[in-house]
Amino acid sequence: MIDRLLVDTGFALAGLDGLAVAVGPGSFTGLRIGISTAKGLALAADLPIAPIPTLDALASTLPLAAFPVCPILDAKKGEVYTSLYERRGDELERCWEYLAISFEELVDRVRTDVIFVGDAVQPFRHLLSERLGEQAHFAPLARQLPTAAAVAELGMKLLAAGNGVAPDGVVPLYIRSSEAELRRRRASVPH
Repeated sequence: MIDRLLVDTGFALAGLDGLAVAVGPGSFTGLRIGISTAKGLALAADLPIAPIPTLDALASTLPLAAFPVCPILDAKKGEVYTSLYERRGDELERCWEYLAISFEELVDRVRTDVIFVGDAVQPFRHLLSERLGEQAHFAPLARQLPTAAAVAELGMKLLAAGNGVAPDGVVPLYIRSSEAELRRRRASVPH
């Protein structure tokens, strides 16, 4: 698929300035596959990589938002991956750390009008509206998922600023431990 994309666009891997890849949070397996693919291509072509947090990419899909943007991704186990972004001039600035929190914790953190975006909007929309009232705004459905274009645009900015990293420096952004790690920890605790 990657080869076909390069052929269709008329680009050669070696002719690129770098690669951008979403580093999470997200599916542990999906992140490892995507990051490994980017690392392999970057090593083969001696290219830097722009590691882009998925929440940053989601927030960037609403560049002219009138209110702060709060991406929420389903983290399973009753939690969402989230952060909060506010416009500062021409840029969106992250105001919270990257979090994996419960719906209740998210609602408790919201202090002003917020635009929610992400795959957890639909499952939580009714509750967000109920709990936050008119403070809760929702991005259109077409903007609810991160896009390759958003990752690429942020990646181009990072690379243009000289902030690409070597392939061995790219790591997934895991906000919490994987289920396998949690099971291993539980198994090692004496009963």
